Amino acid sequence: MEQQTVRTAQALKAHLALNVRSVERSLEFYKKMLGIEPLKVRPGYAKFDVQNPPLNLTLNEVPFAERGALSHLGIQLATTEDVLSLRRNWLDAGLETRDEMGTNCCYALQNKTWVQDPDGNEWEAFVVLEDNLPTTSACCAPGLAAATGDTVATTANSACGETPTAPLSISR
Repeated sequence: MEQQTVRTAQALKAHLALNVRSVERSLEFYKKMLGIEPLKVRPGYAKFDVQNPPLNLTLNEVPFAERGALSHLGIQLATTEDVLSLRRNWLDAGLETRDEMGTNCCYALQNKTWVQDPDGNEWEAFVVLEDNLPTTSACCAPGLAAATGDTVATTANSACGETPTAPLSISR
C-alpha cells in the first residue's frame, strides 16, 4: 500500500466578507474601527488589508432588510490593557463603545468592549481571564440587554450588558 504525504497549506490570513447596505456609509465606520484606509474601493465594494490581526476584510454592497444569520464578530486580545487601549482608540475615532468587564460569557470570564457598524454588525474586543468555567450566562447577544432593559453587568457571573467605554489598537 502506497503512503500518501499530506501537505499542510500555509495560511496567509483569514478572509471575512460582510454584506452591507451602503459601502460608502460602512467605509467611515471601518476606517475608524480598524484605524487604516481601505486597500481598494470600487462601486459596491471595499477591501481592507489588516495586518494585526491578519485579516482580509471586504465589504460587499447588497440590499437586505434585516440582519443575517451572523451573531457577532470579535478580536481576541492578550490583556485587559489591550482591550482598554483599543476602546480608547475607538472612542477617539468617534465610535460609540459598550463595555462588559468581568462578564461570564461562553463559559469564560472575560473583559470586553463592543462597537456596532452601520448595518448592526457587532464587533467585540475581548480578553479571556479564565476559561472552561462550569456554567455560563446568557451572552454573545449584545443587543439583548438593551432590548430587555437589563442594567450593565460588571461581575463575574453577569450576563452581557452595557457599561462605560474605552478602545484598542489594530496596527497596519
